Amino acid sequence: MSTETRTVPTLTTLGDAFHRTRALVGYNLLLRLRDPSQLISYLVTPMVFMLMLQPLYEEALETGTVHAVTGQLVMFSVFAMAIVGNAIFVEREWRTWDRLRASRAARWELLVGKAVPVFVVLLFQQTVLFVYGIVVIGMPLPVSLPLLLAAMSVWGTTLLAMGAALATVVRSRGDLIVACDVGAIVVSTVGGTFLPVDLMPGWAQNLAPFSPGYWGLSMLRAAVEGDAGGTFRPALVCLSIAVATGAFATYRLAHGWGRSHLV
Repeated sequence: MSTETRTVPTLTTLGDAFHRTRALVGYNLLLRLRDPSQLISYLVTPMVFMLMLQPLYEEALETGTVHAVTGQLVMFSVFAMAIVGNAIFVEREWRTWDRLRASRAARWELLVGKAVPVFVVLLFQQTVLFVYGIVVIGMPLPVSLPLLLAAMSVWGTTLLAMGAALATVVRSRGDLIVACDVGAIVVSTVGGTFLPVDLMPGWAQNLAPFSPGYWGLSMLRAAVEGDAGGTFRPALVCLSIAVATGAFATYRLAHGWGRSHLV
C-alpha cells in the first residue's frame, strides 16, 4: 500500500511534464512552420553554390564532389544558427519568455520544448542538402547511413547549443543577425568549408582547428566515406563544444539573462 502511495505521484508528475513539454514542442514547431523564410534561404543558396563550385573542386581535389557538398552544407548549417538564435530571442522580443518562466513548466521543459523543433529543422536542412548532393551534384552514396545520421545529429546538437548561447548574449535582433552572419563566415571559412585547409595560408591552417566548422566538416566527410574512426574524434570535439555552450546558455537562461527587459 505504501509503495502505491509513493509511485502514483511520481507517475503523475512525469505525465504532467510530458504533456507540458509536448505542448511546448507543438507551439514552437508551429512558429517555425509559420516563418520558413530563413530555412528556404539556407537551402537554396548552398544548392546554387554546390552547382557552381563543383567543377572547380573536381579540378583541384581528388574528392572534389564530396567537398563541394559537405563544405557548403557545413557553411550554411552554421548560418542556420540564426534560426536557433531567433527561436529563443523572439520570445524575449515578444515579452513572452518571462511568462513562460513564470508558468508551471520547469526550465528543462522550456529548453526541450524550444530545442526539439529547431533540432528537427537543422536535421531536415542537412538531409535535403545531402540528398541534393547525391542526386544533382553526383556525390557517391554514403558508405554507412547510420554513421552519417549520427554525425548529422552531433553537428545539429553543436549548432543548437552554439545558437542558444548566442541568443542569451545579444541585446537586439540586429546584433543577432550580425553575430550569426559574421560568425558563420569566420567559423566556416577558417574551418576549410570554402577553401580546403591544405590550400589556405599557413597562419589560417594554424587557426583552423580552433573553428567548430573544421571539426564539423572533418566529421561529416569521414562519415560520408564510412570511416568510423575518423568520425569519432571530431564528434568528441563537437560534443565538447555543445556541452560547453549548452551549459552556458542554460546558466544564462536559468539566472535571468534571457529576460525581456534586457533586450
